Amino acid sequence: MNIKPNIGILNALIRITFGLTVLAWATAKLVKRPWRDSYLLAAVCGAMKVGEGIVRYCPVTAFYKKCPVMNSEIKQSEAHHDSMDGLEGLTNLDGDEVLPYNPT
Repeated sequence: MNIKPNIGILNALIRITFGLTVLAWATAKLVKRPWRDSYLLAAVCGAMKVGEGIVRYCPVTAFYKKCPVMNSEIKQSEAHHDSMDGLEGLTNLDGDEVLPYNPT
C-alpha cells in the first residue's frame, strides 16, 4: 500500500489545529470524569485528526477518489433534480399553469 499525501498544507494545518483542540478538551474532561467513554472516543478522534494532518493523508479522501462509480451516480442523481421540476405539470382545467400557494 503506497500512501501519498492527498490533502494540502492548509487542510493539514486545520486538521492539526482542530485535532489538538479536541484532544485537549477531551483529556481535560477525562481528568474530571474518567469513567465516561465518550470523552475517550473524542480523544481518539482528535488524535486521529492530528495524525492525518502530520502525515497529510486522509483515508476518507483516498476512498472518495478511488471510487469513481459512486461519484458518477451521485452527480447523475443531482443533475436530474432541477428547482422547477416540482412545478411542471401543475395546470388547472383551463390549461393555465397553477402555482402552489405561498403565504409569504
